[in-house]
Parts: sequence; structure tokens; C-alpha cells
Amino acid sequence: MAKPPKAVRDAARQGLDERKEQPPSRRGGTAVGIARARDLSNGREVSPSVLKRIVSFFARHSVDKRTKGSKARQAWLLWGGDAGRAWAKRELAKRKT
Repeated sequence: MAKPPKAVRDAARQGLDERKEQPPSRRGGTAVGIARARDLSNGREVSPSVLKRIVSFFARHSVDKRTKGSKARQAWLLWGGDAGRAWAKRELAKRKT
């Protein structure tokens, strides 16, 4: 289990906040992404299988972070943003050694 660092918690919180500020038609993130953001922003420990899902999300969506305010950008932040991407990769690498 791995506890998300402050930068990851902050990015997930920012994603939730940005999403909340938008009208329903402009809100990004799936139910899974929103749940992930709640867990990350609350500092809940993450299992290795969830770390793999986080890494997988970022591998598929690296272009999404580019457009500020977009649904895709919100989703990127919900999963922990750049900090979440780096953290999940680091944590998985530790487990492979």
C-alpha cells in the first residue's frame, strides 16, 4: 500500500474543485475517476493494483493535460495530475525490485 504525497492529493482536489465549478455539460471525469480523486485527495492508501490502473490511465491520456479547463484536463487532475503520474510509476518501480 502507498499513501499519496501532498502534490498528488492537491492535484486530485484541484480536479474535483475545477469539475464542481463547471456546469454539468462541461464536467470531466468518469465515476471511476471521481472516486479515484476522492481517495487520492483524502490521502487514502493505494494498493499495487490501483497504482497499475493509475499508470495505465496516464499512459492512455498523456495528451489530455494540455487544454486548461477542458474535461480532459479535469480528468488528468482527478487522477493526480503530473505528480500522480510520477508517483504511481515510482511506487510500482519500487515493488518490482
